[in-house]
Amino acid sequence: EGQIYPYRKIVCTAYRKFVMLILVSTLTTTVIAVPFDKAIGHAGDTLLIPGICLCITSVILYFADRLPAGKKRAGNAIFVGLAQAVATLPGISRSGSTITAGLACGYTRKFTVKYSFIMSIPAVLGAVILEIPDLFKSSISGTDVVNYIVGMVVAGVVGYLCIKFMLYTVKKKNFKGFSIYCMIAGIVSVIWYFVA
Repeated sequence: EGQIYPYRKIVCTAYRKFVMLILVSTLTTTVIAVPFDKAIGHAGDTLLIPGICLCITSVILYFADRLPAGKKRAGNAIFVGLAQAVATLPGISRSGSTITAGLACGYTRKFTVKYSFIMSIPAVLGAVILEIPDLFKSSISGTDVVNYIVGMVVAGVVGYLCIKFMLYTVKKKNFKGFSIYCMIAGIVSVIWYFVA
């Protein structure tokens, strides 16, 4: 008879659990969003869908302020991944959706912001990979490359500052201003679609 080895738990540390959450959420986003990539790309061709989505974002942010502070650092990663998939629609805030989903799962506010921004990295990289075929079809000059590098650096700095600002906003439960802005912008967009 072969030797029976004792069960060894692989996902045992906080770091590994966090990585597993990111992987599950990213996989969920990919499975749902990728098949509808072209449809989502055309969703922003008119002001109607982005306008409606901005109104949805307003409601999402409204509830984000009213969710109680959680205590968990693990939970339903599929639900958060689903929120990120829905946020691929133009006008729906990715960070607002995933943060609200995380809070609804009972995560701590600080952990939710960290989770939301880290899980955006594979999502953004995935979107870039999908655009690579189109990139090779167009000619790129040396100036374009420099512009892309500068853009990446600026985006990194701005992203860091946004994380700090978002942490402050979530802790203070201060999404009201963003919620009002999104609702106004959404209503204006829908009205403009019908009257223009």
